[in-house]
Amino acid sequence: MSPDPLSRWEPHTVTTTETVDPGPVAALVALFDDGTPPIGPGDPLPPLWHWLALARWPRSSTLGPDGHPARGTFLPPVELPRRMFAGGEVAFHAPLAVGATVRRESSVESVAEKPGRSGPLVVVSVATRLYDEGGRLAIEERQDLVYRDRAAAPPSEARREPAPPSGAPLTRTGAWAWDLATDPVLLMRFSAATSNPHRIHYDWPYATRVEGYPGLVVHGPLMTLALAEMLRLEGHGGRVERMRHRIRRPLFCGQAARLRRIEDAPLTLGVLTPDSPEPCAVLTVEG
Repeated sequence: MSPDPLSRWEPHTVTTTETVDPGPVAALVALFDDGTPPIGPGDPLPPLWHWLALARWPRSSTLGPDGHPARGTFLPPVELPRRMFAGGEVAFHAPLAVGATVRRESSVESVAEKPGRSGPLVVVSVATRLYDEGGRLAIEERQDLVYRDRAAAPPSEARREPAPPSGAPLTRTGAWAWDLATDPVLLMRFSAATSNPHRIHYDWPYATRVEGYPGLVVHGPLMTLALAEMLRLEGHGGRVERMRHRIRRPLFCGQAARLRRIEDAPLTLGVLTPDSPEPCAVLTVEG
């Protein structure tokens, strides 16, 4: 019997020097289209926007069947096929300016095999540190990725057909209350802005027939960034020192969704749907 590939894999630190790219920042401003001031070179990057400003396109020759880079180099060779962004934590120590040069250090912090309600899971935690041009630590981050087995393809009548374009995604309905509308064009634009080739966000036949989802899956980072955008929309002026975010269940393209403040201390925001009291995503803000 050949050794388990996971047992032979060794984590390592990847260090790169990168530019806080104004292009994806402008792309997210245009995507949200919510009337907030534009963000350009020299402006401080809003919390979590480094996910776009420092995104990197993988080489085409490195991609696996799901569109993500094949595992076994930086990420461990987990054999479970379904990958999900599960959440994490970000500490903000110093601002990063659009157009600045930063040093990124990333490493896999832990790999944990766990039982789940639908079968075995593997949770991979990735640690990232970003240093500004003066060498100061600006951002510390942990992201959790969950791998699980595929689900059976849903019956055709349970599949959600791609929704038509819905215009600007955020609509105010009250204080700290916004509706979030999603459609395939929005998901494609967000995938492009974040250099994310995962097929569950834009390839409807793959998402429904191969991975067993009822429709296109809304990106976890898109839900989380929409919650963070509420801070700017509501005029939250306090300094953000830390954010904790968690994806609790999927949101599917075209599904009705509401952004709400669900706790005051600490400030906690959630993505809710009419069919369940459990939020799809939760963001807790400390400052």
